[in-house]
Amino acid sequence: MIRVLIADDSITMRKRVIAALVADAALEVVAEAGDGRTAAKLCERLRPDVITMDVMMPVMDGVAATAYIMARCPTPILVVSSAGDSGQIQQTFDALAAGAIDMLEKPNGGQPKGAWERELVEAVKRVSRIHPITRSLVRAQGTILSGSDGLPLPSREAAQARNAHVFDVVSSPDSDRNDTAIIAIGASTGGPSAVVEILSQIPSDFLLAMLLVIHIAPEFSEGLAHWIAKLSKIPVRVAVDGEPLPRPGRCQVIMAPPDRHLVVGDGHLRTPRGPERNSCRPSIDVLFESVAREGGARAIACLLTGMGKDGAVGLLEVRRSGGQTIAQDEASSTVFGMPREAIALHAAQVIMPLADVAGALYYMARRSRGDQK
Repeated sequence: MIRVLIADDSITMRKRVIAALVADAALEVVAEAGDGRTAAKLCERLRPDVITMDVMMPVMDGVAATAYIMARCPTPILVVSSAGDSGQIQQTFDALAAGAIDMLEKPNGGQPKGAWERELVEAVKRVSRIHPITRSLVRAQGTILSGSDGLPLPSREAAQARNAHVFDVVSSPDSDRNDTAIIAIGASTGGPSAVVEILSQIPSDFLLAMLLVIHIAPEFSEGLAHWIAKLSKIPVRVAVDGEPLPRPGRCQVIMAPPDRHLVVGDGHLRTPRGPERNSCRPSIDVLFESVAREGGARAIACLLTGMGKDGAVGLLEVRRSGGQTIAQDEASSTVFGMPREAIALHAAQVIMPLADVAGALYYMARRSRGDQK
């Protein structure tokens, strides 16, 4: 039995959530709260298996309540919020950064009867299987796989000591595209906050673009781009079909459009609405495989936290093409599914904690240009 605590200041919304959950024999609603402070106190006392959390609540909002709960009684939290309100979208991602596991849009009246309730039940069950992590405790040293090729990755301390000197040698505005690294990052559950942690360590004068696929509901995609840009201070935009692969000159993040793949080919970006891959569109595998074909030894791919296996085969293709590959380690992953699958395939050249990924990307970009000083 999965024990659920409901937190929402709307009585009508609480009743709808409760009705949906109690209709499933595997779920039990143990309590409800109309504000974040009450939810936090009930969590401490009742220790539910899952909390559904609104973000806009009186006394203590959902972001503050999530942070409180994760510090004192870590519990899987599903944020249930409106995607039609930009303020709520930003707070939803703030809650994910504070430790919430996943999010679900509130019913908007456009779904077929019962469809939203089925989504809610599925999401609660999915979140219940995830053990929350305490991010402040995740600070382990990177691990080099035995038999990895090329130079060893430097220690975190050495990488940090060099960071001030990396940016002026990674690239320059007049670099030839054929001598430029292609950087691709893929993530799923836990991905938004993981990407922000990486990008927040990269200054705006880093001169390479990064291609990004995150599994996220289409209605939250635009809000995610704004949220990442706000916290990382790096321009973030959605790819335009047919645009040239960005030349070196400024750091930017280019995301796959909602419900479309992101593909690199013949020096251009494409955004086809092809078949789903691993039940995903956009798919990390689709991006990574295209980067392997286009970039070869210049390709750099990083697979972060996420449920399932998307990205594992693509990461292997990048490594086989001579490119450089990173997988996030288990201790720092919200969900270790995708990195675990990649590691099992020997696709990851390097396995490392999230805190070290930015430094590794700097270093790998240097190596792709043959600068190994």
